[in-house]
Formats: sequence, structure tokens, C-alpha cells
Amino acid sequence: MNEKIRKSDAEWRAQLSPEEYHVAREAGTERPFTGRYHDTKTRGTYKCVCCGQELFSSETKYESGSGWPSFWAPLDEGAVATNVDRSHGMVRTEALCSRCDAHLGHVFEDGPEPTGHRFCMNSASLKLEPET
Repeated sequence: MNEKIRKSDAEWRAQLSPEEYHVAREAGTERPFTGRYHDTKTRGTYKCVCCGQELFSSETKYESGSGWPSFWAPLDEGAVATNVDRSHGMVRTEALCSRCDAHLGHVFEDGPEPTGHRFCMNSASLKLEPET
């Protein structure tokens, strides 16, 4: 696993757009069907917008109908950490970049086989590196 990346709020704000900062560093959520990757079919690797760690492959991306990019598995189990999220009167599983603790989205147990998971991610937390 890569070494943890830690930066000050000022450093993150200088690096990220206001929307990226709000979603990735303040656990915000973009509106459904508005993110740049919710319906993209481009093949490639989705990386953390904050630190560049590889998180998901387009091979595991699927149309969940939720309005956010959804994946049935991360590239590597160690790339995505989870945390219990009790905000908004719900109990959910938050997905975080394991390298820099960026908020990515949430994981649900209603995804397709072979995992049964739906990693419901925010486009603002991801950067797609297209296949060449």
C-alpha cells in the first residue's frame, strides 16, 4: 500500500476545484445525473482526484440507474477504505481513498454479480485516465 498523503486544507483547496474540494474533502455529494462520469463509456482507469491512486477500472463500471458512476469492485481491495457513515439520519458505508482519505461515495449491497456490491461514486472525486 502507498504511504498516506496528508495536506493542509489550504493545500487541498489550491489543488482542487471548489466542487472537488467540497465532495472529496468535506464528504459532499454531487447531484445525481450531473457528474462528468455518470454515463461515460470511455475505457480506462478511474483515479483519485486528490492523490492519483488507481481506484476503479472501466471493466467493472456498470449502469446502476442511480445517477452516479457505479462499479462492482475496486481495482484492488486495498485502494478503497470504508467507514460507517451515520449522517443524514441513515447508516451507510462510506468509501474513501485509502491513500489520502478522500470521500469517494458509498458502497451498497445491491450490485451485480460477482460481488453484489455497488460502489456508488461521485464523479468529482474521480479522474478518468483513458486507455491509450
